[in-house]
Amino acid sequence: MPIRVLHLAGSPVDEFLADVSRLYAADCLRATADPRRYRSVVAWVSPDGSWRFPADLGTPAIAEATVMTADRAIATIAGLGIDVAIPQMFCVPGMTTYRGLLDLLELPYVGNPPSVMANGADKATARDIVAAAGVNIPMGELLRPGDEVTLAPPAVVKPVDADNSLGVAFVRDPQEYPAALAAAFRHSRAALVETFVPLGREVRCGIVDYRGDLVALPLEEYAVDAERKPVRLPDDKLARTDDGDLRLVAKDAAHAWIVDPSDPITPAVHEAARRAHTALGCRDYSLFDFRIDPDGRPWFLEASLYNSFSRQSVLAVMAAAAGIGLPDLFGDAVDRARTRGSGRR
Repeated sequence: MPIRVLHLAGSPVDEFLADVSRLYAADCLRATADPRRYRSVVAWVSPDGSWRFPADLGTPAIAEATVMTADRAIATIAGLGIDVAIPQMFCVPGMTTYRGLLDLLELPYVGNPPSVMANGADKATARDIVAAAGVNIPMGELLRPGDEVTLAPPAVVKPVDADNSLGVAFVRDPQEYPAALAAAFRHSRAALVETFVPLGREVRCGIVDYRGDLVALPLEEYAVDAERKPVRLPDDKLARTDDGDLRLVAKDAAHAWIVDPSDPITPAVHEAARRAHTALGCRDYSLFDFRIDPDGRPWFLEASLYNSFSRQSVLAVMAAAAGIGLPDLFGDAVDRARTRGSGRR
């Protein structure tokens, strides 16, 4: 009998984050479609907080699906006989509250529990945790509106809990701080100011629990330049097409590429990523950004503790470079979650 898989997608926060979720989750549905093994069910949360159960994640299917209140949707999920859930929401409530709902419903799901997601989403908390495990972090300070900056530029200012580089600014001169902080506060209650780590290089490292082993995957490197592109900004990651749909910018060869595993930076980054994964208490997978300074030392920038299982998701690309196909990566994660059971059992 096929495994009944619930794909929980959308966002109660705004249209942008709902579109990000739909972009990745829709491709996951296509990439993992295997009617002999899986029966997929989609639950969609709209920015107004309403729920739907569309046939797929196309715009017509979502528009035609019956709109439900949260309590009716929860009762519907409880009656669907779901075997395992795939959380596909990338906003803070989606990473925490809605995963907590899966725990309350005693549904096994793939990925990290709400407490781990909360620590990873808060960049100040995440850096404190990994630093205690011996991972290098830049000097930094957490500011709220009205606080004074004490770190001298160059520095990077970022919202403490936003993704996709929203509100991120590179500050070369103290006079640039007010505008940079204002931009960060538009996306968060607090801003993290970090000393700029000289380039170097910038890489991501993924960790997956695969067939019982904690596997550090080949690194992905991002195009940065000390003068023209010292930090990655929103336009390096996502953009709108002429039709208004989101597209992934960071996936073309001009923006990102897989690092040769024999590259001398790999062992140090793998070691730092393994320490971060363990220190944060991650489950199933994790993803970390590092700056590599001119001496080859990795510096933790932030954690991204989600995975969509779309063909373009970073972990899927890294796993493919390691010889792990997406169907195998997905199937192994689903089997492990079902064996593990719900977080409340």
